Amino acid sequence: MEPKKPKNVFQQGAISSEFIGNSIAKHQTKTSIGAHNIFLGQVRADVIDNKTVAAIEYTAYDDMANAKFHEIRESAFEKFDLTCMHIYHSLGTVKAGEICLFVFVSSPRRKVVFKALEFIVEAIKADVPVFGKEIFEDETHQWKVNS
Repeated sequence: MEPKKPKNVFQQGAISSEFIGNSIAKHQTKTSIGAHNIFLGQVRADVIDNKTVAAIEYTAYDDMANAKFHEIRESAFEKFDLTCMHIYHSLGTVKAGEICLFVFVSSPRRKVVFKALEFIVEAIKADVPVFGKEIFEDETHQWKVNS
């Protein structure tokens, strides 16, 4: 069997609730699935040095980042009994309160999706070259440090 090619996980701007809802709805026909788990990363209006974050502008080394997302995906399928998995990440400007990361995993059993989702999200945060520039309400900016 030929190895799968990396998919483009990036979407321009925020990930809409409609997109998330449609993604979930598409899985209702997959009756071997017994559990789903979802992680939604949302831009926080952090206050840093008395300035409030209004948005984050995301950039990435697209090819390198997509390759790393693919590695994480393949590793998760090897480690966990997953039926399917989807990862979407924003590029461009995402306002405070909007969704910038959507990870969706499905499996026949519930305990698997909890462990798999934590593994995937932690690997994304640690290893994927996606960069966020925090844009403050006064229009100044700084590079975001992941915590």
